[in-house]
Amino acid sequence: MPIAAIVLAAGGSQRLGRPKQLEPWGDRNLLEHVVATTFTFPVDEVWVVLGHDSERILEETDLRDAGVIENLEWEEGIASSIRVGFDALTRLSRCDRALIVIGDQPDISREVVDALLMSHESAHKPVTVPKYRYSWGNPVLVDRSLWPRLMSLDGDEGAQRLWRAHPEWVNEVWFSDVPPRDVDTESDVVELRPRHTA
Repeated sequence: MPIAAIVLAAGGSQRLGRPKQLEPWGDRNLLEHVVATTFTFPVDEVWVVLGHDSERILEETDLRDAGVIENLEWEEGIASSIRVGFDALTRLSRCDRALIVIGDQPDISREVVDALLMSHESAHKPVTVPKYRYSWGNPVLVDRSLWPRLMSLDGDEGAQRLWRAHPEWVNEVWFSDVPPRDVDTESDVVELRPRHTA
């Protein structure tokens, strides 16, 4: 079944105080790095949800041939990006599954994605979630059958509330690693940004 990846990158970076999407990250910016990484995953389409400062981000970021979805309600929080993103996928994508990628998590590994996809094939449940040690994390794989439910989310809470309410939907894949970190603060930038070696 074809798979779309949807990168959520519409937030206003309030804690950092400047658009984290444009933060220098190796020879790219942060969002460009995440999108480039996403293109290495075994997915058929890549979509990016933008909101705050979207025109500047589009000017300064190479999104390759990813589809761009604009979230005009980005100030509401991540649920608005999920709603807008899955509404667009429902109308525009030919895919049957979607991998939700968080645009400020630069260290999602291909190995995690491969394991999620392999487990999803045999689990016969509509959602596959990585469990890093003791907590759920991202990315998450969701069948098209649940996209309408994701389009009903509200507030600044992601889809985990929905998964907790319906554990019968959820296939967990356990990883010994700690969850991939978000880039939210100056210290996150300093600790997570790639270091150039001579």
